[in-house]
Amino acid sequence: MEGPINGGMLYHEVQESKLCAVHCVNTVLQGPFFSEIDLAALASDLDRREHQMMLEGSAAATGGDTFLSEESFNVSMDGDFSIQVLQKALEVWDLQVIPLHSPVAEPAQVDPELENAFICHLQDHWFCIRKVNGEWYNFDSLYAAPEHLSKFYLSAYLDTLKGFGWSIFLVRGNFPKECPMTSGEATNGYGQWLLPEDAERIIKSCNSGQQQQQHHQQQQVQPPRTPPMVEDDDLNAAIAASLRDNVGQVGTSGNDHDDDLEAAIAASLKDSSPMVVNKDTNAATVLPQVNLTDTTPPLTPVTGGEDGTLDNESKKNALQDK
Repeated sequence: MEGPINGGMLYHEVQESKLCAVHCVNTVLQGPFFSEIDLAALASDLDRREHQMMLEGSAAATGGDTFLSEESFNVSMDGDFSIQVLQKALEVWDLQVIPLHSPVAEPAQVDPELENAFICHLQDHWFCIRKVNGEWYNFDSLYAAPEHLSKFYLSAYLDTLKGFGWSIFLVRGNFPKECPMTSGEATNGYGQWLLPEDAERIIKSCNSGQQQQQHHQQQQVQPPRTPPMVEDDDLNAAIAASLRDNVGQVGTSGNDHDDDLEAAIAASLKDSSPMVVNKDTNAATVLPQVNLTDTTPPLTPVTGGEDGTLDNESKKNALQDK
């Protein structure tokens, strides 16, 4: 039985400038096999061959020389490489790059976990999804470390990428079993060797930091909390005390504003009067409020006996009050 490749270590490269194509190729191969100079040389060779073929085709069609732009079709001015360059680099190691929508790649569309690597591309960014020692990882160079992917999530993740317009390529062939360079010799400045548990710890730490930052940003944009409201009983008591201090003035000064104020406060107190529920009927009744401008004393409430019925004395007082 074969042992784990690279002693169980994961090789990951963190984004440097616009060298994501270099990072993608190296994480497919799981080692610092190529530099940007190597890919630039492959791009130059492809450009030369393509220009030669275009010149020959143009001469045969027109019978003369035709001006052709010297602009490269395989590497941009800011360092982005074409899929043809990535294909040429991986062909050096006997690997094929196949579009996922190709009929040849149909089994991978049904059961992607049986494969070993995928290359994903959108606009000017490349990254690799690779199976290492039986486990799938996302080696996106924008991540601080490889992100583990479950077999179930792998299929859903690929479908999500396709839904967002990413181009996906399948990589097949004889992948290198060991990197010819030790971790100490990987001196390109952005490559690192990690144990799976170290990669998991780094990813969790980064995710936790992002969640804390998002929470802090949400707190900053949230509106200030509404100050707590004063309890209704305390408010009513304060208003009643204020009215008692000014009794005789409200409603007797002849000022229309005072009369309106008294009416408004009385209505407010009436609306906020406590409700009492009769235990026998479950009906809610509002306790009457005292009219502060009326000199007539309030009615004595009719009380009942312990069994809930009115005693004779209470009935008599009630009839007299009426």
